[in-house]
Amino acid sequence: MNHLLAGWRRSEVRRDGLWYVQPVPAKQAVKTYLCPGCTLDIVPGAAHIVTWRGDGVLGDAADLSNRRHWHSHCWKIT
Repeated sequence: MNHLLAGWRRSEVRRDGLWYVQPVPAKQAVKTYLCPGCTLDIVPGAAHIVTWRGDGVLGDAADLSNRRHWHSHCWKIT
């Protein structure tokens, strides 16, 4: 989890609060994830983003453990 805190990220304010958004380059994408936006797989080798709450009431550790991987396009249109 420390690599997520130390890596490049940006913050975004959305209607439901503050979110951290971190890109995952294609060469670092080594697992398959289910995108919560479209419910399709994000396959290994596909660049995408990881998001997690920046203002959760249970703290950073809980927010990081609930992070989600999204297709970049799906995150943009939510």
